[in-house]
Amino acid sequence: MKTAHSHDHAFQSFNGKSREGLVLHSRRNFLKASFAGLAGLTLPELLQAREQGPLVGRPTANNKSVILLWMAGGPSHIDTWDMKPTRPVENRGPFSPIATRVPGVRICEYLPRQAALLDKFTIIRSVDATHSNHEPNMVMQTANLDAEPRLSRVAHMYPAIGSIVAKHHGANHPAMPAYAAFMRSRSHIAFAGYLGRQYDPFMAQQAAALPIYDLVGNDTGQVSNPTLFQMPTGVDFERIHERRALVQSFDRLRSDIDASGSMAAMDRYGQAAVEMIAGRRAQIAFDVTREPAATRERYGRHLWCQQALLARRLVEAGVAFVTLDLSYHTASGTWDTHGDNLPPYGGIWNGLRPLLPLFDHLVTTLVSDLDQRGMLDDVLVIAMGEFGRTPQVGTQDSTDGRNHWPPVMSMCLAGGGFRHGQVIGATEADGGSIKERRVTPGDLAATIYHHMDVPLNTHYLDPSGRPRPIVEGGSVIRELV
Repeated sequence: MKTAHSHDHAFQSFNGKSREGLVLHSRRNFLKASFAGLAGLTLPELLQAREQGPLVGRPTANNKSVILLWMAGGPSHIDTWDMKPTRPVENRGPFSPIATRVPGVRICEYLPRQAALLDKFTIIRSVDATHSNHEPNMVMQTANLDAEPRLSRVAHMYPAIGSIVAKHHGANHPAMPAYAAFMRSRSHIAFAGYLGRQYDPFMAQQAAALPIYDLVGNDTGQVSNPTLFQMPTGVDFERIHERRALVQSFDRLRSDIDASGSMAAMDRYGQAAVEMIAGRRAQIAFDVTREPAATRERYGRHLWCQQALLARRLVEAGVAFVTLDLSYHTASGTWDTHGDNLPPYGGIWNGLRPLLPLFDHLVTTLVSDLDQRGMLDDVLVIAMGEFGRTPQVGTQDSTDGRNHWPPVMSMCLAGGGFRHGQVIGATEADGGSIKERRVTPGDLAATIYHHMDVPLNTHYLDPSGRPRPIVEGGSVIRELV
């Protein structure tokens, strides 16, 4: 008999109605759904996919990871990493350049720490962000030019680079998620799409106590109350394990006659899912109070800096890909500096200027900390937004704002065992177009997959069975390797 509820649902991949050994109404199907609610959607399946990787020719996990500092809204390249000091003020903007540790390279005066540490960074000034937009932000985080919802009704189905890493590399420790994100707004982060919801980012902000900031960046003085590790009244971790042992005893008969071994596998992955929530490793990783006071003070108390410290703790504990949504407000993003008359965005002076010293402290503290811990070669740090900003200031009748500018943007990278202390690419005199060495989203994705040991010829299947490559029209950025 055909049911009215025929579309996909949240627990689709648990196959709650599938035959498992004997055809019985099973507590196991209830257990499947219970794990989804307890440990995050289809976590047992994620763990299963991770374990099966080597069996289908994928490399086993290593300690390599990625931290993406997502500057939601699109930072101005001309006012940060690609300054034009000899141009008229309406083009060059209000800031001045300063010298850096790399001879001949100059960046914004409000990035002095990065300037002093630039030998640890690579700046790319010729990134082609054509088709990229925001609300939602997808093209740069998926490396797929069709992942733009205004142009394609299936744009949201193209998987995030982090989701590809989650599926084909997996977590570096089975008790940790593979892909985690500190998300301010769902429209700021790309999800798994065609890969399935088991590869969506783990919502890290639900697991950590963090300071609460309002939409324009004011500290409210409050701290969030993470609920992920909190059990319902009357239920503790010991009781969860006891209940699981009871379910296992009921299922032992069917497990004994299951020749395929699938039921034993479910037991193993389910147990790992429980351990991620009830075990100590994840809880410890998300508990920033366990850091020495000197380290916490070095990062600082600001929300974004606390998230950066947690990102380091997460990759140290076994997470493979962490995205930090560096935004206060939940619309297009705090870095969307259209102009002073368009609150809460601000222009270059009142909007961007207060962000740069904060970002400068965050990115250099993170990179230095990773370096001091001997982790920098394993962890690739990337800072970017979804596009650049217009060469001229004063757009949209503002005093000094800049509008969206997909033809070119800048970004920076550190770590990952790559060659740094260099600038890749250049723009024309006004910063409005690429002059040399065009770098595409596909090139960025290929470089990340190369770092994470994900084969560049990897494909995934869409619902029609069509194979889709994880890299389209891109190759590893040769100057880095």
